[in-house]
Amino acid sequence: MQDTVTSNRIAADWIAADWGTSNLRLWAIGPGGEILAERSAPEGMGTLAPDQFEPALLRLAEDLLAPDRVTPVLICGMAGAKQGWIEAPYARVPCPPASGAPVTAPTADPRISVRILPGLSQSGPADVMRGEETQIAGFLADEPEFDGTLCLPGTHTKWVRIAGGEVRGFRTAMTGELFALIGRQSVLRHSLSPDGETDETAFAEALRHGFAEPAALSLDLFSIRPASLLDGLAPAAASGRLSGLLIGLELAGARDFWQGRDVVVVGTPGLTARYIAALEQLGGRARAAANPELARSGLVAAYRVLQG
Repeated sequence: MQDTVTSNRIAADWIAADWGTSNLRLWAIGPGGEILAERSAPEGMGTLAPDQFEPALLRLAEDLLAPDRVTPVLICGMAGAKQGWIEAPYARVPCPPASGAPVTAPTADPRISVRILPGLSQSGPADVMRGEETQIAGFLADEPEFDGTLCLPGTHTKWVRIAGGEVRGFRTAMTGELFALIGRQSVLRHSLSPDGETDETAFAEALRHGFAEPAALSLDLFSIRPASLLDGLAPAAASGRLSGLLIGLELAGARDFWQGRDVVVVGTPGLTARYIAALEQLGGRARAAANPELARSGLVAAYRVLQG
């Protein structure tokens, strides 16, 4: 557990929480919007049954609660999934991000009132997001006039078209999950770098090839193994080739989102740098989001709207 404040007692005006599949992060917010404390724990949606969410929240936040009043808690992310605390139905795009009506979660402790923000969905083609919409809201709080694309790389990378303060459409790429599955469970696992080291030259070459020849992906993937057996392809180069092929394939499929558009990448520093470099290598233009705490900013913006 992480706490940025060391005073004996912190009474939050309200609590913001980003509840993902693997982790829970929360912030205690003061009456003037100041951050009183920040905490995290590895108690994500994937490890909890519905009746375990409230105890997990209290383990992390109980000493932040005032004993004589109800503390509002606003949550985004996977706590609102079908397998989460309580399902928060998706809001349909086009719509402003984090603008749907939150769902009240059942609680036993009288000191808290918990609401969960809905994710976003679209029907053509079918797609969903949970949690990313709050990051988008945080970004638009900083750049309300933005007209372009947000790229949120990760296990499931989101490409999101933004205009007029709304999410107009989005697509999800399973690139990160594919890389992990292939690296752990396929025959290529014997060729890849065990410590995640990546040869950048191999990555750049594979990126260009994967973008230009996406139909050859399954053939090009297998060639990584014989190249290591017959030609001595180094593990770092094999990892770079795998990553480059998969991201090249993704960028080929998502070209309508980034070609000729302003693109902002929102993610961890390593992934952000990788996607910006890949986009620029293929002729796009991209920049990193200036605010590293977009989920928190989005929760604050949503709370203000809910408070009128």
